[in-house]
Amino acid sequence: MGLRIKAVAALVLAGLLAPAYGQEYPVRTIRIVVPVAAGGSPDVLARIIGEQMRARMGQAVVVDNRVGAGQMIGADLVAKSAPDGYTIMLPTATFCSSAAIQPKLPFDPVNDLTGVSMVGSGPLVVVLHPSVPVKNIRELIALAKSKPGQLNYGSAGTGSIIHFAAEVFAANTGIDIVHVPFKSAAPAVTAVVSGEVPMMFISLPSVRPQMQNKRLRVIAVTSAKRSSFVPELPTVAEAGVPGYEAGQWWGVLAPAKVPAAIIGRLNTEINAILSAEDMRSRMAGEGAEVQLMTPEAFTGLIRSEIGKYRKVVKERNLRAG
Repeated sequence: MGLRIKAVAALVLAGLLAPAYGQEYPVRTIRIVVPVAAGGSPDVLARIIGEQMRARMGQAVVVDNRVGAGQMIGADLVAKSAPDGYTIMLPTATFCSSAAIQPKLPFDPVNDLTGVSMVGSGPLVVVLHPSVPVKNIRELIALAKSKPGQLNYGSAGTGSIIHFAAEVFAANTGIDIVHVPFKSAAPAVTAVVSGEVPMMFISLPSVRPQMQNKRLRVIAVTSAKRSSFVPELPTVAEAGVPGYEAGQWWGVLAPAKVPAAIIGRLNTEINAILSAEDMRSRMAGEGAEVQLMTPEAFTGLIRSEIGKYRKVVKERNLRAG
């Protein structure tokens, strides 16, 4: 009986201390690992959010760019970091697609990381070189079916979200299109503008100038609903592929065993930062809308996305580059 009383007392004490643990945090510098190169949208958002975190939480926040392996180098670092809330990560949707296509990783992308907060989301757009005789999604599908294995599409690399957006499109429509991977989105866009590659799926800010000067034709957005950024464009789903949805997102992850009180504190602070009107304007400049989400909901999204893309990998027989 005495041991049982002591065990109960220990649990009660742990419950009392957990909120205090979160309230005391942080007491030193927080590191935000960005798994892409400086200047990319995750890097820009991490620096904006980090500066606001510093002001709100009273501790320095540094951004640490760890580039490579489709965001997996940065993710591995964070997954193996001390679960104390002082190392977190700001990836994009490519984290999920890249994790799905790589068969052997030095960490478990589902169980070794946990969601802290969604930051924002935005649609991809389907773009074509003006010489392609296509004006809408149905015509694109018809063209691809008339030339199986002859229509190429560019991407930012094998396993990137824009690679998977095209593969999901191909799977849902029964077409055979050929993947042409580039080292990043910029050279892929250049290739489509020059006509070297006829089409691609890409984030809106990456091609807005080319859209405006008519160097690219944009025929649809990939989101479930029309985008407020380009409301005149139909979604892929309403244009002929029911149920299709793909898009870019940005979010914050942490090592899986960070105490719930600290995850809650980070979620509260980040959501407060995102709720400010100036932050919403900055996000719009990156082609994103602010998305507030609980840690549990974001963790669920991550797991769902990885599961969805693993299914695509199997069905399409995809291989990591």
